[in-house]
Amino acid sequence: MVALVRPDMLWLPAYRAALAQGWSPDNLRPAAAGELLAASAADPADFLVGLDDPAPEGRTVTLPDGSRVPRLPSLSRWIIADGFVGQISLRWQPGGDALPPYVLGHIGYGVVPWARRRGHAGAALGLILPEARAQGLTRVELTTEPDNIGSIRVIEKNGGRLVERFTRGPQYGQTPALRFVIAL
Repeated sequence: MVALVRPDMLWLPAYRAALAQGWSPDNLRPAAAGELLAASAADPADFLVGLDDPAPEGRTVTLPDGSRVPRLPSLSRWIIADGFVGQISLRWQPGGDALPPYVLGHIGYGVVPWARRRGHAGAALGLILPEARAQGLTRVELTTEPDNIGSIRVIEKNGGRLVERFTRGPQYGQTPALRFVIAL
């Protein structure tokens, strides 16, 4: 049984333990694990608030090339299945489904390596879609690498339809990707 929980102090030690073992919820910036570990230790309460941030005025995010851009409204949920197994996040731009060019998708997720291939990502994606609807979205975009068969299957099992093969922008290293859309 998979559940999504709002990040909280109860699960913070398990989240930090996963980071300490090298897992990162940011698959495009694995080095983010160290940054997240430090931030969660420096001010745990503020760190948790930042993971569930529907009004991020003044906050920024770091892209893989090191550039900083405005943060979109977002929420993160920790994936729980016999313990902490990952994170799924939703970001949106108020007033519509469009995203700025520096945002690759509405939803991103990551499962710890020792809990993969057990259906956790697929279940989590299905559980976050009602949250996307609640934000007024009529569709969500997700991107993945062309060779990430597991992620492609997760997206397709949740109604994802391939709409584009593209090359990510320079801030993402000009790497190939696939864009999927799930209609809500």
